[in-house]
Amino acid sequence: MNQKNFEYLRDQVKFTGFGEGLENELKEKMQKQAPQFLLYHQGSFGKDKTISTLHFRKSDQSDMYFFNKYDLALKQENKPETINQTFYLNKEHNITLKEAYNMMNGRAVNKDLTNKEGQVYNAWVQMDFKQTDNNGNYKLKQFHQNYGYDLNSALAKHPVKELGNEQDKTRLLESLQKGNRQSVTFLQNGSEQKHYIEANPQFKSINIYDSNMQRLGSKQSQGESSSVKQDAKKQDQSQSSDDGSPEIPKTSKKRTKRQSQSMS
Repeated sequence: MNQKNFEYLRDQVKFTGFGEGLENELKEKMQKQAPQFLLYHQGSFGKDKTISTLHFRKSDQSDMYFFNKYDLALKQENKPETINQTFYLNKEHNITLKEAYNMMNGRAVNKDLTNKEGQVYNAWVQMDFKQTDNNGNYKLKQFHQNYGYDLNSALAKHPVKELGNEQDKTRLLESLQKGNRQSVTFLQNGSEQKHYIEANPQFKSINIYDSNMQRLGSKQSQGESSSVKQDAKKQDQSQSSDDGSPEIPKTSKKRTKRQSQSMS
């Protein structure tokens, strides 16, 4: 077994969000020198459950193994269907398990990505559950820097207490960029109210929920909303054309389907 290869894969598994619990099994599988092997991981986010299948393949030219992709099955609370998704890995800028979970819940994730020419760019990435490609995979919506979404500006329109402290603000921004629905405090009429917020790059805003996770109405004016919808339509048209726009690296989206495998 290639020790350096093992250490690299161990760290890659860990930092992709699967923790350290697979380390011993990873070593055992690599020692057997099979052409390919699988590892399995079960997790939970609140009352939602996940099963991940990690795919490893041995090089044809050496004793090196590569962690190529993971299949993620998500069973959401009170929903009969399981969502299945495949995420491909690169050397860096990979979508972590938590980010994948957030995307499969419809939220947007901000990532540094690599295009086909190897150039790094930044974009908000969000699954489009209304469209599939020729392979039946969900398409992705990307909102690049030139789209004009500024998370700081979107937050500044609301009385978020955490914005008044630089450390709290930094943590809030980082959490929202990972696609989390984050708890915050709104200062309204001299009182504090607990809300939850998430980034909404398509409409250049944030989604706001009350303490019971009920969506609150947007405070955008009708004119602003119309303008943003036009920008979003132009972005969709741009991404559907063959204009060489960068794409998220090798991440395929599978159609929602029923899963017979138990998630318990």
